[in-house]
Amino acid sequence: MKTILHAADRRGHVSFDWLNSHHSFSFGHYHDPEKVHFGMLRVLNDDVITGGSGFGTHPHDNMEIVSIPLYGAIEHKDSTGTNAVINENDVQIMSAGTGIKHSEYNHYKDKETNFLQIWVFPKERNIAPRYDQKTFKPEERINQFQTVVAPDDDNAVWINQDGWFSLANLRSDFSTTYKIKKEGNGVYVFVLEGNVTVNGQSLFKRDAFGVWDVDALDIAAITDAEILLIDVPMKVE
Repeated sequence: MKTILHAADRRGHVSFDWLNSHHSFSFGHYHDPEKVHFGMLRVLNDDVITGGSGFGTHPHDNMEIVSIPLYGAIEHKDSTGTNAVINENDVQIMSAGTGIKHSEYNHYKDKETNFLQIWVFPKERNIAPRYDQKTFKPEERINQFQTVVAPDDDNAVWINQDGWFSLANLRSDFSTTYKIKKEGNGVYVFVLEGNVTVNGQSLFKRDAFGVWDVDALDIAAITDAEILLIDVPMKVE
């Protein structure tokens, strides 16, 4: 088993009048040669945006971009003609493919929005840009893994990669095992709330723990907890 611990207070941080963002991996002006990516996972930004503010129109290509609002809502517009609002319990994915331009704004004028912006390297390059969004029931992830992103599950948003994202809301003292989806994949566990142990490693809010060269993870909730698991290939091609 191989592991890497990314403590919450060791993340990169930028703060502007309209944005407070923590970076799990090198991004923008933050660069740490030890934190460039975890396998095919390239970016995990924890963004808090003030009311009425956001990211103006900007381009992307050949990247799978997932947005998960934790509270509030994001208003999305892109060059494919998509105009959507992404609410709490929604998960959005955008395959940038050959190239796409989009903007993301806090849908609300009078309160903050917090969302995770996650980038994954694609399996196939230069596909046609595409957009998908679905709403998930939070009660369906109590003490179980709810797959929200997958290449092979019609109930999840589709990703152009052998990657699976799962959410779980675990009750205190509950233990479970997560089986890695594909040989050669690793799992990046990101704690949204609470205290858990993963293969014996204690983790708290916004800590992350990458694990690979194993078949499964043993996860125990010390308190009520919410976690995100990102299961991705470790070999970057």
